[in-house]
Amino acid sequence: MPSSRSSFAIMAVHLIFLGSLLIAGPLAAKPKGTSSKATTETAKTASLINDFPTQARVESVMQCMAEHGGSNLDNMYHCVCAIDKIASLMNFKDYSESLTFTYMFDTPGDKGGEFRDPPQSKILRDRLKAAREESQACFPKLPSP
Repeated sequence: MPSSRSSFAIMAVHLIFLGSLLIAGPLAAKPKGTSSKATTETAKTASLINDFPTQARVESVMQCMAEHGGSNLDNMYHCVCAIDKIASLMNFKDYSESLTFTYMFDTPGDKGGEFRDPPQSKILRDRLKAAREESQACFPKLPSP
């Protein structure tokens, strides 16, 4: 039986492979008969998706798997889908800033004001919340007993 360390290594290889497919896929050869407008839209979507560094994607997937019951292939696929969905809705700069505002929001006192008070804090936290809600479509709905 493989150890959990080797399972993580296998999952990391899968994530890197999937990330390379995302980078190469939409930007590969332009299909014949494709309009320049469609190509421009694909390039815009691809630039948003490919804006996230691999390390950020892996960290997000690892955290997601921990939140959803541990590291297994089912969780990995659902969590990869979730970060891809979020990446399609936000660029990495906004994502990382929204995470900072979210994680530091409850910091007490004046130091916490830097994360609570700016108008962009609420805007980015709301965008992250909406993106996370949309990413829930990646997780199967289990029938209630």
